[in-house]
Amino acid sequence: MIPDISSPLSLPLSSPLLAVENLTHRFGALSACENINLQLYPGEVLGIVGESGSGKSTLLNCLAGHLAPSEGRVMFSTRHEGVVDLYKISEARRRLLSRTDWGFVHQSARDGLRANVSAGANVGERLMAIGARHYGNIREEALHWLDRVEIDANRIDDLPRHFSGGMQQRLQIARNLVTKPRLIFMDEPTASLDVSVQARLLDLLRQLVSQLHVAAVIVTHDLAVARLLAHRLMVMRQGQVVEQGLTDQVLDDPQHPYTQLLVSSVLQA
Repeated sequence: MIPDISSPLSLPLSSPLLAVENLTHRFGALSACENINLQLYPGEVLGIVGESGSGKSTLLNCLAGHLAPSEGRVMFSTRHEGVVDLYKISEARRRLLSRTDWGFVHQSARDGLRANVSAGANVGERLMAIGARHYGNIREEALHWLDRVEIDANRIDDLPRHFSGGMQQRLQIARNLVTKPRLIFMDEPTASLDVSVQARLLDLLRQLVSQLHVAAVIVTHDLAVARLLAHRLMVMRQGQVVEQGLTDQVLDDPQHPYTQLLVSSVLQA
């Protein structure tokens, strides 16, 4: 039985895994996101929703170390060094975090996979990036993670281009999870898939997030995806957070007119 992770989460009393303070990012005179504050705890899933151009993807890229904010701080609680300011450490240390403590699942699996190497090598490559060298152990771990994401073991030597879109996305998930990260960023992970494939992938994501107790930040325009995966929800409009709270509370009893419009547009569809 798959646990329902959409129910309210009992958060630990310890410090948050990720803390964002007054984060702003500008493209010239335009504020893509402005004065964002949030905290994310181990095992918690935060959904960020809003229409195209609302700033949600810009915020995700700032959180994931891809885009330096114009103002504010992104604090991360590392395994061995305590809390660090993401944009005050070196780029080399950020890259190491992205290979160990973090994962990033792109909307298009092609952006997150190496097209010219096999499925097994795509998974094993991330292990090699943190020092693994024993071929047998790497291949065994790759097989384990292919099984976890429901890819048959006999496909381990196939190139990603021979996989369906849903299988490519599952392979990208395996590649990200093999190093046992504590935080996963997901940018519209099901948007490019057919509805039936979306349902299967969402079911898999829900299982893995719950079983591995991994924290996640998921950007989506699909409120059904947010309801299924996220404990808490942030609603963004024109670069600002206009409403946030427990997912079911925000979607069942929206307070801000913009959130009400988003919810009603889904009900009328």
